[in-house]
Amino acid sequence: MIEKVNPSHPDKLADRIAGALVDLAYTKQENPKIAVEVLLGHGMCHIICESSVGIEDHEADAIVRRIAGEGIGVDLDCVPQDVHLSKNQSGKVRCGDNGIFCGMPLRDEDKKLSQIAREIYKKFPTDGKYILDGNKLIICQSHCNKGFTFKGLDVQTNPLGPWTGGPDVDTGATNRKLGSDMAQSVTGGGLHGKDLSKADVSVNIYAFCMAQANNAPVQLSCAIGDDAVGGVPYDVIVEFARDYINRIGGFEKFAEWGLY
Repeated sequence: MIEKVNPSHPDKLADRIAGALVDLAYTKQENPKIAVEVLLGHGMCHIICESSVGIEDHEADAIVRRIAGEGIGVDLDCVPQDVHLSKNQSGKVRCGDNGIFCGMPLRDEDKKLSQIAREIYKKFPTDGKYILDGNKLIICQSHCNKGFTFKGLDVQTNPLGPWTGGPDVDTGATNRKLGSDMAQSVTGGGLHGKDLSKADVSVNIYAFCMAQANNAPVQLSCAIGDDAVGGVPYDVIVEFARDYINRIGGFEKFAEWGLY
């Protein structure tokens, strides 16, 4: 079994807002230090941001409106990073997190649902979740009608009946859909709303990609301040993750579907 949510799910809206704020920080500083948490729902978007660069109210407002729609109030609290954590990052690229990480090769079922989710989302670009259990496909999507069929699968659409969907029905929070983002590679840290110095971003990306390349699990751990992880210099891991993020179009784009 595997679950996937699409970019219009409230949790993914929160991830995308957080990612867009990280993208914004990178336009202001070459290597910013930023960590963003977003809680979205019922007409409000609460944002807590620890950042080495300033994020203005009007910049956050514009991002929230573009991603989540008009008429949402924005409560932004942007503060500097803790002084001790800042010192850890000065002079050399070092891990910005403690953590454990496990990259796992994607199963055929994971790859299949990832493609199914994208195809259905193109047709119904609204809040949705998809579950694949053998030949059974459960679609919970606010504008996907009962009777919808898909490639010979046993499809159940909105099993409880019609629903509205969106952040006025369900709240969204950053990094709440890591199973959807990482499949079997979920361990400790969240992928979204953080700069590349954070191991939760860079080491997760690196471990996941190495697992796919070698078709074998990859297990890594690190402490704040480490300059190498699993024998690999941390700056090499950060640049690997930077290339990955740049190839897919930035942190906001990364937040749409996660790692697969």
